[in-house]
Amino acid sequence: MLSDESGNISSKRFIGIISGLSLCITMYVNSYSHGDVKPADSLVDAVAMLSFGCLGLASIDKVFGKRSNNKSTEE
Repeated sequence: MLSDESGNISSKRFIGIISGLSLCITMYVNSYSHGDVKPADSLVDAVAMLSFGCLGLASIDKVFGKRSNNKSTEE
């Protein structure tokens, strides 16, 4: 799940999954804590954008990376 097409660990996927898990854990813990002990809304938004951005970039690389590799081998 973390490796790319060549078998190496993808840093985008790793960071995306770690930030997504930390966001889920933080939101779960904060649902049971007091209102004065919560992260700033901008921090939560930044972690969510980092997670979705990294996983989205990994998906885009996977889709469009194959097309460019196939074209270069055909020529």
